[in-house]
Amino acid sequence: MPYQLCDKVRELEPYEPIKGSYRIRLDANESFYSMPEELLAEIKDIVDKLDFNRYPDPMAEELIRSFSDYYGIDPENVTATNGSDEMLYLLASAMLKKNSTVVVADPDFSMYNFYSFLSENRIITYSKTELLDINADDLIKTVNDSGADMVIFSNPCNPTGLGISAEAARKLVRSVNALVVLDEAYMDFWDQPILAEAAQYDNLIVLKTASKAVGCAAIRLGFAVANKTITNALRAVKSPYNVNSLTQKIGACVYRHKELLQERRRSIIKNTAELYRSFLKLKEKYDLRFDIAEPCANFVFVRTELAGDIFDYLLHSGIAVRFFKSAGALRITAGSEEENAEVMQYIEKYIIEKYLSENR
Repeated sequence: MPYQLCDKVRELEPYEPIKGSYRIRLDANESFYSMPEELLAEIKDIVDKLDFNRYPDPMAEELIRSFSDYYGIDPENVTATNGSDEMLYLLASAMLKKNSTVVVADPDFSMYNFYSFLSENRIITYSKTELLDINADDLIKTVNDSGADMVIFSNPCNPTGLGISAEAARKLVRSVNALVVLDEAYMDFWDQPILAEAAQYDNLIVLKTASKAVGCAAIRLGFAVANKTITNALRAVKSPYNVNSLTQKIGACVYRHKELLQERRRSIIKNTAELYRSFLKLKEKYDLRFDIAEPCANFVFVRTELAGDIFDYLLHSGIAVRFFKSAGALRITAGSEEENAEVMQYIEKYIIEKYLSENR
């Protein structure tokens, strides 16, 4: 009998982002900033001096020191990872037994569910409120009633841009026996982190990434912050040389540029707020049925029956945003001032040329 793939992977399709070349990319929540010339010069010097014939530092000590100094935390509580995805898979597989129960939220980052599925865990979905936010008491009840081993969600949320307060997050951690995994990938754009408190709890892991505010999506770099017991376990289950030497050196270099990163973070927050206000003005101007969440992240989430048509219109105009068919929503990353202005110009153009002309 010929070999057959196991059932859980037989029908899976590879993840495919939007393909093609677009003059404006606002679909992946990346920073609109690339590296300045002076920092590129440092990175080029790093490449010139790299020992390509040697394995990377398995504990990524220089990188972790740089990251920890930037956020003001103890390096002993940090694990570096090959992007957050590596840690998500480790959490669902190595940190849990088979058939463990994992609580995920809906809507939220789809990879939490995916890695739990691959690891053959039992998945319980907590449905968010009609306003797409999390009620901490309801989530606590879901976790406790299900006997969950782990609960994981993004704060602020991808894709809604909404978040729960630091106090609500603390209440959750203190009220459940499960491992709580808070993905603070977008917390650089908000003021409710509990990253610095992670080591105080015996059941908390906070995830961070260099792909958003730091502007280093290309090097695939993530971090997990927890108490020493959990950190030792995470360092034991990860692969020995999980973060390559080039990523380690570049990451350490970039995190040392504190003023640059903070200046850019503030600029992204400003542009996100302006993009949000532009949508509010457009909604009022044309009396549109847009449900627009005030963002805590670097993107705007808009629910509308026109989402699919606007998405197609923008693509044909050379602008890529993210369309969530199941939610009937668009997620639009904040770009530069010029990019934001152009995307709003084309959305208004669609409203005038297509929507209004067909509904008069």
